[in-house]
Amino acid sequence: MAELKDVKGIGPKSLALLNKIGINTIEDLVTHYPFRYEILRRNELFEVGDKEKIIIDGKIESMPILMRFKAGLNKMNFRLVTPSGVVGVSIFNRAFLKSQLTVGTGVTVIGKLDKQKNVITASDIKLETLSNKIKIEPVYHATSGLTNKNLSTYINMALLFYGKEIPDYIPSEYLEKYNFSNKKTSLNLIHNPSTEEKLKEVTIRLKYEELFAFMFKINYLKAQNKKKNQGLERNIDKDELDKFIKSIPFELTSDQLKAIDEIVSDLEANHRMNRLLQGDVGSGKTIVSFVGMVANYLSGYQSALMAPTEILANQHYNNLINFLKGTDIVVELLTGSTTKKEKSRIYDGLKDGSINMVVGTHALIQEEVLYNNLGLVITDEQHRFGVHQRANLQNKGKRPDVLYMSATPIPRTYALTIFGDMDVSTIKEKPMGRQKIDTMVKKNSEIKDVLELMYEELKNKHQVYVIAPLIEESETSDLTNVNNLKDQMKLAFKDMYNIDIVHGKMAGAAKDMIMNKFKAGDVQILISTTVIEVGVDVPNATTMVIFDADRFGLSTLHQLRGRVGRGTSKSQCILISDSDTERLKIMERVDDGFEISEEDFKLRGHGDLFGTKQSGDMAFKIANIREDYKILLQAKKDSREYLLNKDTNNDELKIKLINSITKG
Repeated sequence: MAELKDVKGIGPKSLALLNKIGINTIEDLVTHYPFRYEILRRNELFEVGDKEKIIIDGKIESMPILMRFKAGLNKMNFRLVTPSGVVGVSIFNRAFLKSQLTVGTGVTVIGKLDKQKNVITASDIKLETLSNKIKIEPVYHATSGLTNKNLSTYINMALLFYGKEIPDYIPSEYLEKYNFSNKKTSLNLIHNPSTEEKLKEVTIRLKYEELFAFMFKINYLKAQNKKKNQGLERNIDKDELDKFIKSIPFELTSDQLKAIDEIVSDLEANHRMNRLLQGDVGSGKTIVSFVGMVANYLSGYQSALMAPTEILANQHYNNLINFLKGTDIVVELLTGSTTKKEKSRIYDGLKDGSINMVVGTHALIQEEVLYNNLGLVITDEQHRFGVHQRANLQNKGKRPDVLYMSATPIPRTYALTIFGDMDVSTIKEKPMGRQKIDTMVKKNSEIKDVLELMYEELKNKHQVYVIAPLIEESETSDLTNVNNLKDQMKLAFKDMYNIDIVHGKMAGAAKDMIMNKFKAGDVQILISTTVIEVGVDVPNATTMVIFDADRFGLSTLHQLRGRVGRGTSKSQCILISDSDTERLKIMERVDDGFEISEEDFKLRGHGDLFGTKQSGDMAFKIANIREDYKILLQAKKDSREYLLNKDTNNDELKIKLINSITKG
């Protein structure tokens, strides 16, 4: 294919400017899509009210008169003959146009109409008339020295001479199926749309193409992973597994049972499991993972469950021990706090296979930890571990199956993209008896009401979480901090209740000690930053108060709210803020984490749902995974169908798509 420098009009200077904005090839140039369009609708004089915007075309009737003022200010006046009458035109600081505005020249004037004076004060004059009632002008991201007009000229030159060489990534059967135009026609129309209808048509077509190529890549990698990642041979005793499920002291929801079926099917398959188990706060993901560990044990392999904190690892360990009472399964806990002597004993047990299951923190991936026959790796709150940490645990076995758990519900649109190479199991149903948490938004002026609500709960022997977004006072911010809050709470409740602080800057051991005191009931009011977002079950905690709630994303607020309502008592969450209350009121009416994450997704975009940037190929040129979800789903289905169709194996396009993946 020709190079960018071959396009007429692109010299060394323009080439450098194009490179600066990421345009390095002709394909880059013609797919540098407009980020918006200026739609010019031609008006007639009688259609527009006084001081309203007008776009009108006509012919210049009089020579422009130029008036110059001090400080570089100038003004030009002329008369314009339009189809609906003659009107005066004034425009400021366009003296350079005077030589082009000759009598009889057709122009389009954009400005505001003063009906009394019959004069348009123009903001722009275009040296052409609108051939139709409407003109759609593309607006591009440019850079200093490279104008919108330059870009438009270069793009149209490239399309004129090299348009047929631009690859089309939609297979012919889908072009036909959806009645899409070919690539060259589509590109011509996206850069030079004749009507809004045509623009909409080709935009959908080009979005579909981009998403089709992307989902083909995801589906191909997924298929390759399954081919390469041969699974362990297993023979799961289903009767024993059913016996364990029936021994669980509560009824599993249909979502939990479906997720268990998916996990067991993956364990038995001839490829390694690579599955994300996501569910709302308190939806019961952990018990599903425990069933997976039992299934793995029944097929003769060891399991490892890695949690991000010692306190959460302890909680999982204690719960697992309780569920496995009466079985011969050997479970151990391995964390940084485990004594040297205990560690040595656990290392030996993991190496010789006498330990069947281990729960722990990063301690599970230390060099000295060797497993006899690791068959299942589970990481809880998977987004809190780095990719390398997760990979280290996976690599401890020959080819263990991998299950990730996340209590941060991810919109399906986002999950489909970030976790495109994973299978996703979703638990949406809440377990029986789980109560709705009453949520209310309060202003700082209503703090007395909030303290009274807290006092009522404390009198009933319940406990309270109080959340602040900052640890220390800041000169540049008046946000409430944990130390200030402690002083306020002590002032309000005197010495009636024990109050303590936990925050992210504290050492892990100190944090765990305070969390354990709170869990044991020795601390009644726990003041914290969001470190308790992923934390222990404290069934006696019934109230969550969040100061400066407007500083948090909705998903984070939902996670924090989920720390209460873990017991049988009615619970409440109070969001304190003087601003952004409309957004916060979403929390009052919505308690479904997936719905909330969709709202967060709309409000905050797809880059920062977890508070840290996610990696992943999000650099779409024209598609938007939120707005174009339906197109994305169709592209996913079609690309998978095309990938699996053996009759298309010799297609030039399929070979090109696969080559682009393997080269990338």
